[in-house]
Amino acid sequence: MLFDTHAHYDSGAFNADRMEVLSSMPEQGVGLILNPGCELDSSRAAVALAEAFPFVYAAVGFHPSDCEGYSDQAEAELRSLAAHPKVKAIGEIGLDYYWKDNAPAAVQQEVFRRQMALAQSLDLPVIIHDREAHHDCLEVVRSFPGVRGVYHCYSGSLEDAKVLVKLGWMLSFTGVITYKNARKALEVIDWLPMDRIMIETDSPYLTPEPFRGKRNDSGHVHLVCETIARVKGISPEEAARITMENGKRFFGIE
Repeated sequence: MLFDTHAHYDSGAFNADRMEVLSSMPEQGVGLILNPGCELDSSRAAVALAEAFPFVYAAVGFHPSDCEGYSDQAEAELRSLAAHPKVKAIGEIGLDYYWKDNAPAAVQQEVFRRQMALAQSLDLPVIIHDREAHHDCLEVVRSFPGVRGVYHCYSGSLEDAKVLVKLGWMLSFTGVITYKNARKALEVIDWLPMDRIMIETDSPYLTPEPFRGKRNDSGHVHLVCETIARVKGISPEEAARITMENGKRFFGIE
């Protein structure tokens, strides 16, 4: 069985068939799914989906593209949501300098730091979104040595990967690694110890080849697993077993 450690089933892309798609996952070999929040509404929805399906878990947080909605009141609600037994992380949080209409870097960094502090106070791991902000993101991570986390959809350098592994962090990979221009990510995977790797779809986004251009779902996570297995020279079954164990250990799922 496979663990899709990052999928947004609260997305409007699943409004027509959300419950049917999720219900189909065990028969497709997907044993666990974690749905992260991006602001309060999606965090609430992630918790509701975790309540509806025994194999779905949630994370709660504010994505950098939504961070202007962060406030003391919002933080208090995140803290309350995080008390739910199926909430396993604070996320998706981080920095995104790619989209020019996002909040200014200073605002993103302040919200990121506040959520790192929240995770530290709750003893929860974090799920990091880092796009075109590698240096600043790593600076924040370094300033919270007591927080453990995962860089989702890892897109950084091999050098940064080595730093994160030394800090005890995990790296997670999506269908992007099946694309023709994925050389840098494959180089990271080749070096990365297997006990630091997690797999994800980031559904409904980042659909792997040969389905690129269509809506993604957790039924495609096996393609990510198979690509990693090929790079590491192990069987897909072994890669599935290890990444399942990694995800369960990281999120504290029995």
